[in-house]
Amino acid sequence: MNVLLKSAKIIDKNSSFHNQVKDILIENGIIVKIANKITRPSRCKEIVLENLHVSNGWFDSSVSLGEPGFEERENIENGLKVAAKSGFTCIGLNPNTNPVIDNKSAVEFLIQKSMNSAVKLFPIANLTQRAEGKELSEMFDMKNSGAIAFGDYNKPVANANLMKVALLYAQNFDGLVLSFPQDNSIITKGFVNESENTTRLGLKSIPNLSEELQISRDLFLLEYTGGKLHIPTITTSKSVKLIKEAKKKGLDVTCSVAAHHILLSDKELNGFDSNFKVTPPLRSESDLKAIVKGIKEGVIDIITSDHNPIDIENKKLELENSLFGSIGMESLFGSINLVLDLDQTINCLTENPRKRFGLNQNKIAKGQKAELTLFNPEFKYIFSEDKILSKSKNSAFLGKELNGISYGIIANNQLVLA
Repeated sequence: MNVLLKSAKIIDKNSSFHNQVKDILIENGIIVKIANKITRPSRCKEIVLENLHVSNGWFDSSVSLGEPGFEERENIENGLKVAAKSGFTCIGLNPNTNPVIDNKSAVEFLIQKSMNSAVKLFPIANLTQRAEGKELSEMFDMKNSGAIAFGDYNKPVANANLMKVALLYAQNFDGLVLSFPQDNSIITKGFVNESENTTRLGLKSIPNLSEELQISRDLFLLEYTGGKLHIPTITTSKSVKLIKEAKKKGLDVTCSVAAHHILLSDKELNGFDSNFKVTPPLRSESDLKAIVKGIKEGVIDIITSDHNPIDIENKKLELENSLFGSIGMESLFGSINLVLDLDQTINCLTENPRKRFGLNQNKIAKGQKAELTLFNPEFKYIFSEDKILSKSKNSAFLGKELNGISYGIIANNQLVLA
């Protein structure tokens, strides 16, 4: 594949061309020349796009696709196409499947299914057998087969001793442990945030305390054991403070936040729309402000879509009976680009998640492999259903104005344009 990108603004703080507009020539998947003006060679595809920006390939560290077991929601083949057209060259695939990803054969199946895609699929394997929170899974074997981290998607490990053992054991092979921040004994039958607004609506609620108790416990365990801990999709101001304090102590902890927890509050529930039923739940506006501040201060390391397709039969129901989850790959960049500056956005989608999950980090320079995202950060539009490429349409951002679009990717010696 030979491609010439014309007049592309390079966004890569590790490159000598950062914030410069250049032509970029790629031959056989390798960047061979970067210059002010390059004449198109023969047998080379020229790409000219409005306000073209180029960064290292984006990595979404929390994606669910359904296959195996829930192919009616999404399958791997189409899900990877969605990822590519949404700007992602890599995804971390959650074990939100049936059967779950708790053995090396399951990990190898996922990698094999994605082998020829432009997008690299990195399995996140289950921390416990059958995701039941009782016994540890075959972590070492799955790490050797290609798993990049271990966690039971959206399921907390209630047994503190099991989490302690997991943090200790994972150190033998530099494993990354994920712990979903929720204490189920506190939430009972709740399904939305506990606030004045949801109380007025008469909805069963989940207090911030359920998240903060679990995070506090896990940070105490991490201080005791050592090891590497990642806390996915935090949502509260107290959670930000707890993780900030832990980092000051020198604990090896990182965290992520989903895009909908940066921009959407529980006031969205006033219309009882099940697209806004997510886990953790949408929180208060004061929590949103604390989350954005946490990103800007570097306390929150990673932004993810937490892409979770749900079929219409399980989503278009009354709030209490619908399943938790929102898709988000298509809307991720355009949403967070509303509240963060471009360098912060790109850092949370590239260097930070790649470093934490042990992925290679290229820079945009001559001789480097081309793993690039092409985008326009200054394109405002209303996110409507026709913008959704996923099989499922359960997006919390439907009808919202976004700013920024992906043009596609260059990766694995392939060009994919939206």
